[in-house]
Amino acid sequence: MAEVRDRNLPHQVQVHPQYRFDNTTGGGYGAKNYHSGPSTSQVLAVLTLLPIGGTLLALAGLTLTGTVIGLMLATPLFIIFSPVLVPAAIAIAMAVTGFLSSGAFGLTGLSSLSYVLNRLRYATGTEQLDLDHAKRRVQDMAEYVGQKTKEVGQKIENKAHEGQVGRT
Repeated sequence: MAEVRDRNLPHQVQVHPQYRFDNTTGGGYGAKNYHSGPSTSQVLAVLTLLPIGGTLLALAGLTLTGTVIGLMLATPLFIIFSPVLVPAAIAIAMAVTGFLSSGAFGLTGLSSLSYVLNRLRYATGTEQLDLDHAKRRVQDMAEYVGQKTKEVGQKIENKAHEGQVGRT
């Protein structure tokens, strides 16, 4: 049986952080990367989606207004002609349809405007700053984990060394 002293001790692993120096703007952390501008497809997307989103929001507002006015006009009729349930059910179904279509138009219009804003944000380059910040945080965390691993490895090595000294 081989003794513990005959085995080779594992070598200590050193972790060194790697930094990238490919930032051509000459600035530091807060430097902005300015691009040549939005592409033709981005400009066309904005020019087509902006009126579509505005039109859908306007349709949502008109539909909601028409539904509320129709409900206000129909409520006294419901009270006066309460025995007539079929027209009341039809009117309620139409009101529900109006509210649902208003919500659908509004949601579609807001999502179109959100898409346009995200495209503008991407065209101006602010999205790149967020990506650079995330990369730096990952590098810092990797450096921290490497340092902690090194410390734990050193503690284990010291304990193993103390155990060997205690046996002899």
